[in-house]
Amino acid sequence: MKDTDLISKRHKILSPMLDEKSHRLMVAAESKVLGHGGIEIVSKSTGVSRTTISSGLKELNNNDLTRTTRIRKKGGGRKKTIDKLPIVEKKLEQLIEPALRGEPDSTLMWTSKSLRKLSSELKSKGFDVSHKLVGEILKKKGFSLQANRKTDEGKSHPDRNAQFEHIHLKIKDFQTTNQPVISVDAKKKELIGNFKNNGKEWHKKKEPEEVKVYDFLSGAEGKAIPYGVYDLSQNKGWVSVGIDHDTAEFAVETIKKWWAKMGSPSYPKANRLLITADGGGSNSSRSRLWKKEVQKLSDETGLTIDVCHFPPATSKWNKIEHRLFSYISQNWRGKPLVSYEVIVNMIASTKTEKGLEVTCELDAKTYKTGIKVTDKEMGSINLEKHDFHGEWNYTIRPIKTTE
Repeated sequence: MKDTDLISKRHKILSPMLDEKSHRLMVAAESKVLGHGGIEIVSKSTGVSRTTISSGLKELNNNDLTRTTRIRKKGGGRKKTIDKLPIVEKKLEQLIEPALRGEPDSTLMWTSKSLRKLSSELKSKGFDVSHKLVGEILKKKGFSLQANRKTDEGKSHPDRNAQFEHIHLKIKDFQTTNQPVISVDAKKKELIGNFKNNGKEWHKKKEPEEVKVYDFLSGAEGKAIPYGVYDLSQNKGWVSVGIDHDTAEFAVETIKKWWAKMGSPSYPKANRLLITADGGGSNSSRSRLWKKEVQKLSDETGLTIDVCHFPPATSKWNKIEHRLFSYISQNWRGKPLVSYEVIVNMIASTKTEKGLEVTCELDAKTYKTGIKVTDKEMGSINLEKHDFHGEWNYTIRPIKTTE
């Protein structure tokens, strides 16, 4: 049997019965007996650091065996750097947040900044943190390395990252003054009926729930159009399930319901609202009807409403996608959506360990499509474009009327 095997076995037998100093002296004695190269051999055999073994050798060589030393309690000793740097974690989150991305069907998060780049940025702010420690912190926070996926919806705009930063700063400004910030979007339309729903749920072996082979609209009892509002500060969501069309009128009506039943009670002193939305769909940055309906909402609530649209090819990075919609999809996975009641109840029962709460209602109203907004109507909207990409960022204020 090799010396290293014997050392390892002795160490496993004796180390649980020794205090800190005795343990140090034991591994040092093993090293001394071996002679040249003993420190490295014992370190590899026992897992004890070479520094500790060297300290034990100095005590043996100085005959320092009778001096009383303080024995640390279990769990004592130097704390890991990661455990004593909460401020570094906070600074790291601030660096990552503007570039944070979310995959809508996954709770995983990732960042486009490399570990070395993040380490370099932290050092420029006065924090001497290695790229390895940055990796530990990110792993602790739930981040992971991800390969490329086909989520690019078109050509990337040159000001994409600048718009992300603009939205990030706008959100922080509103949250600092306790003004509501919401992320809005329409979820994928769902057919009502006994159709296959992706995912799996528990059943007895060989007794899966049977569903129709083909998903044809003609065989459906209807279609569900979930439009969501996610409150970034409260971690609460509102979803209206429409039965007709996903129009700008339907989108703003959902926001109006959220404000009346959730937003206003949560922010009784609010006079401003920030809406972050995709650049397309019913809340398109180019939609005249969207802006007209937001003006109505501003007039009815008295709120000054700021709107920031995500740039082209980034709709899947809207926060509502991975903070609300992804959990709804997980909650009803493998469950046929056989009725509007099932859909509403499944959405409303969606919860997370971090405290997400969701309210859901059916909106049985019909919404016309193809509504035209004239130049005159557009001119009457109290809209102010922001200096940076006014087509994406603008403010709509209430129109004061005199009686």
